[in-house]
Amino acid sequence: MRKVKFLLLSFMALFISFGMTGCSDNDEPDPGTPDDPTFIEDYHFDLWVALDRHGGMGRDVQTLVRSLSSLEADQPEINFQGTGVEVNATMTLETILKGAYYYQVPVSGDRFSKYVLEDNKITVVAERRFKTNTYAARKYTHAWINDNTLVIMAANGSADKIIWTKLNADDMSIISEGTLDVNLPEGGEIFTTSGILTYRASDNKLFYFYYAKSGGSRGKRVTPMMTAVINPATMSVESDTPCFLDCEMVGTAYGELLQTTTFIDGDNNLYIACVTDDADGSEHSHLLKIPANSTAFDQSYDGFTAGGKLISLMYIGDNKAMAYARNDQYGTGIDDFSHYYTVIDVATKTSTPVKYNGAELAYSSGRFSSRMAYVNNKAYIGVDAQGQKPQIYIYDVKTAATTLGATMASGYYFEQIRVVENVK
Repeated sequence: MRKVKFLLLSFMALFISFGMTGCSDNDEPDPGTPDDPTFIEDYHFDLWVALDRHGGMGRDVQTLVRSLSSLEADQPEINFQGTGVEVNATMTLETILKGAYYYQVPVSGDRFSKYVLEDNKITVVAERRFKTNTYAARKYTHAWINDNTLVIMAANGSADKIIWTKLNADDMSIISEGTLDVNLPEGGEIFTTSGILTYRASDNKLFYFYYAKSGGSRGKRVTPMMTAVINPATMSVESDTPCFLDCEMVGTAYGELLQTTTFIDGDNNLYIACVTDDADGSEHSHLLKIPANSTAFDQSYDGFTAGGKLISLMYIGDNKAMAYARNDQYGTGIDDFSHYYTVIDVATKTSTPVKYNGAELAYSSGRFSSRMAYVNNKAYIGVDAQGQKPQIYIYDVKTAATTLGATMASGYYFEQIRVVENVK
């Protein structure tokens, strides 16, 4: 009897132990599981590369795209001979990606188009010719109001007005279009080409960042960065104010079609990378913040303290962003080996260069790109180092550890690494 009682007590203790393990104080799902809202279960990578030299900034280079199920190291060296699709005749490098589809104003410059890249070919899913407002390929900005509503915005042909078009992303039909009610800032002759448009769902507002320039093909910025806050339902402007810094947005001409320069953290703070000119003529980047439930910058905040110029940013959770930046002492040209990856902690305002095997990654060439991708707690980054084959590194966000990913054959140059959901 005593033995049975002992066994019963042991069983109860074991049951309670399992119960305590399964029902911890934190019942949130483990990151990286299908219960995580950022988890993507069915996806692949599209690797965009250039031949001969890096593209971007309207450079005339041949662009190839290849779809890969993995970018891990356990695969043959990646090449594009007979496997990639050449996109130059139809699509530009500057493109919008959401889910399984690419959206853009294509090379023809007369319509909005929706594509899928698969089986080494470009398939047109839907397209819509311009109605009243017209846009040039590469020269516009965009934001998603919801999963199916895309807003395109840019300066008009004479650059004296800002035009916008709201699209149904399913069939690319035009929902509405118009002209933004903002005046050309005093001292300016034309608006900047595209500006930067982003949407914050927490307070249901569009933020449009722009500035004014002097006239001519090489007009200079003559006003600080402006912020127009827009009601997305009516597209009416609620406020339009200059920045407290005499700065301009990073990547203004391409409106986040080549790289991302804004992000929203887990607390709904909005960040944007901008740049000022130092007394010696060099550029210096800043990471500015518009706090949650506010439409004005926090003038006491600058999240980038490392010096040099920010090129691209990608939010990776836990108050951190992966950044592609430039160290100007090693050159400021597109093809200079002066670019590096660093993780910015927006809470502590610290910047930690990415390391592999205890050493910082080699400096990379190539500027205008989205050579960073994030999926399921891993960041994939591409490095074109001097004298080495193009290399992908994989940064584990949870452990801050970096491992070696796939290697690309010589003769190709990273342009974009994209996470694409598989077509269902």
